[in-house]
Amino acid sequence: MMIVDVEENDDVLVPPTNFSMVEDGIFRSGLPQPSNFGFLETLNLRSIIYLCPEAYPQENMDFVDAHDIKLFQFGIEGKTESSSTSIPSHTITGALKVLIDVRNHPVLIHCKRGKHRTGCLVGCFRKLQTWCLSSVFEEYQRFAGVKWRATDLRFIETFEVMCLRQCLYSIIYQYQGYGSNKRRLLYQEEGIQKPKIKSI
Repeated sequence: MMIVDVEENDDVLVPPTNFSMVEDGIFRSGLPQPSNFGFLETLNLRSIIYLCPEAYPQENMDFVDAHDIKLFQFGIEGKTESSSTSIPSHTITGALKVLIDVRNHPVLIHCKRGKHRTGCLVGCFRKLQTWCLSSVFEEYQRFAGVKWRATDLRFIETFEVMCLRQCLYSIIYQYQGYGSNKRRLLYQEEGIQKPKIKSI
């Protein structure tokens, strides 16, 4: 949980619903409201990964444009426990490629409520980090609450992360200085396609 100190006379900074830090430079939440924009400014975001198929709200789009934030949209349909529609694995793979590129950090991942679609992406990211499944599931359920879905857990469990290993092995991290904000990422020229900064 991130705590932001504010002066007594300052406006209160309100984080989006279900907000949390995933890793240094990676955050998750539900859809930010205008009342959350002041808080988002403190994160100095470079990118947002938006996981809903609907058009980005105009107020949010104005905020993104005003702060020169890149918007990556991966439209995943919302579903219920009984829905036969599954999350497209290639869509999660595309979002993960954007997520692991530190040139896009700090980055905020969000869907509508920050529970299911966001939870699936973060869960697959944890598998890429070689977390054990019990810890991945515990984190997913903590954010999904009583509305956690067995179908989401099955998707995370069966998601194949080996398809991203080549991408990871071809990434070269160059650290300059001690701050994580000075990290740079370079792709080897052969065999790796750089993610496009476009809605998908």
